Amino acid sequence: MGKVKVFLEMIKFEHTIFALPFAYLGAFLASGGVPNGYQLLWITLAMVGARTAAMSLNRVIDRFIDARNPRTVQRAIPAGLLGVREVYYTIVLSFLLLGFSAYQLNMLAFKLMPLAVFVLVLYSYTKRFTWLCHLFLGLALGMAPVGAWVGITGALALLPVTMGLGVMFWVAGFDIIYACQDAEFDKIEGLYSIPSVFGLKNALWVSILFHVIALVLFILLGMMDPILGKIYYLGVLAAAVLLFRQHKIVSSSDLSKIGVAFFNLNAYLSVELFVFAFLDLVIIH
Repeated sequence: MGKVKVFLEMIKFEHTIFALPFAYLGAFLASGGVPNGYQLLWITLAMVGARTAAMSLNRVIDRFIDARNPRTVQRAIPAGLLGVREVYYTIVLSFLLLGFSAYQLNMLAFKLMPLAVFVLVLYSYTKRFTWLCHLFLGLALGMAPVGAWVGITGALALLPVTMGLGVMFWVAGFDIIYACQDAEFDKIEGLYSIPSVFGLKNALWVSILFHVIALVLFILLGMMDPILGKIYYLGVLAAAVLLFRQHKIVSSSDLSKIGVAFFNLNAYLSVELFVFAFLDLVIIH
C-alpha cells in the first residue's frame, strides 16, 4: 500500500481531473444527453489507462533529468522509492487497459488506439528537440474528448475535433506557465520550452494567446452544437474568469503562485465547463 501511494503521487493521479471532464463532455455531446453506463465505464477506464501509462512513461524517460533538477530530485524514481522495472510493468498494464477498453467500445476506437499511444509516448521526448512540446502535451490531453466521441459514435466529426483543439491550447497555455519555474535549468540542460527559449515575459504572453484561442474554440463549439445554449456560454464566461485569474497571479517576477494557477484554477475550469454543459444538455434540454 505504501508503494501504491508513492506511485499515485508520482503520476499525480489527481491531475486526471484535467482531462476526464472533457472526455465526459465529448461522450455527452456525442450522445445528445447521457451515455449509457457501459459506455461511460469503458471511457473512464480508457482515460485512466492512457493517463497512467503516459505519466509513468514520462517519469521513466525523464528520470536522469529529474535527478539533476533540484525541483524534481525527490520524485519516486530518482529518489529510489520505485524501481524502473516496476514502473515499466505498470506502463504495460495501463496500455493493455487502454486497448481493452477501446475494444469494448467499438472497432474504430480500437483501431485508433495505436495513434493515441504514439502521441502519448512522443510527448515525453519533445522537449529534447522542440519548444512546441507544450502543444504536444495539449494534443495528448485534447485527444480525450475526441476519443470519447469515437467511443460513443464509432465515427470522427468536426465538433469533437474543435473541442479537442480547445483543450490542446488550454493545456499548452497552462503548461507554459508551469515550465517557467524550470526555465534556467532547461537552458543549462539544453532542453526546449517556450520559457527557456523566449524568456519568461514572452512565454507568459504566448500563454495568454493560447488561452484566448482556447476560449474562441470553446465558443465555436457552442455554436456548432444545436443543444448547447446560454447555460454553456455562462460556463465559458466562468472559464474566462478563471484564466484571467490564473494570469493575474503569475508574473515573470513572481512565480510563487504557480501551484495555485496550475492545479487549482485549471481543475476548477475543466469541472465547471462540464457542469454548465451538462445543465444545458441534460437538465435544460
